[in-house]
Amino acid sequence: MSLPKTLAEDVARNLVMVARLIDEDPEEAYAYSRIALRLASRVAAVREAAGFAAYATQKYAEALAEFRAARRMTGSVDLWPVMADCERGLGRPERAMAMAGDPEVQKLDKAGQVEMRLVAAGARRDMGQIDAAIVTLQSSELASNSVQPWTPRLRYAYADALLEAGREDEAREWFGKALEADKDGSTDASDRLAELDGVEFVDVLGDDDDDAADDDAADEVAPRAEDGSDAREDEDDEDDVDLDGPADGSAKA
Repeated sequence: MSLPKTLAEDVARNLVMVARLIDEDPEEAYAYSRIALRLASRVAAVREAAGFAAYATQKYAEALAEFRAARRMTGSVDLWPVMADCERGLGRPERAMAMAGDPEVQKLDKAGQVEMRLVAAGARRDMGQIDAAIVTLQSSELASNSVQPWTPRLRYAYADALLEAGREDEAREWFGKALEADKDGSTDASDRLAELDGVEFVDVLGDDDDDAADDDAADEVAPRAEDGSDAREDEDDEDDVDLDGPADGSAKA
């Protein structure tokens, strides 16, 4: 759908802000997405951006409705994994598992299939099926030495599942592999390894610096006290919220 030039520019500015803020300030990104949605609710990219902004703020019912609307407009299956993860966020892991077995998954590219595998494993864990979650994550992508964009998260999820199952030595190995692949610091694998190894992080400033700061503050106050000055120191379930008409209704951790 095409928009008048001025309107298209306004929408684009808001979408840029959503993309810029969604990681560091999800609530602000969500606010911008609502503006874009009011301006152009019939544009698929706007519905998708609104979905991700709602997802980032854990408004899973709203996110799911927006993703469904975007999918109807485009016919694309790319949003299938995040839609399934919204079902997890709504406390419906069994629906996420059903989506993982849907034929739509076979239409996803490799990255999408790995993402779906992560969601399915998370759903298994939601249902207390930790051994099944571990098996779900075991795949050629996990075993590969090739590092792809999804590799750190896949290895990390596997390590975390192993740890929950009490397989600490294997978990340590896979947290190490996740860290090796995680050049951008997208996981906290280094912290998890340190925790397993009993490493404690110490505040390098220490109490001595705090005491010195207190002494300096006292020195500053003392002269005023001697002068007699009185110094005082004065924060829905699956119903669709489609704005353009009726429609059918991770990363949770």
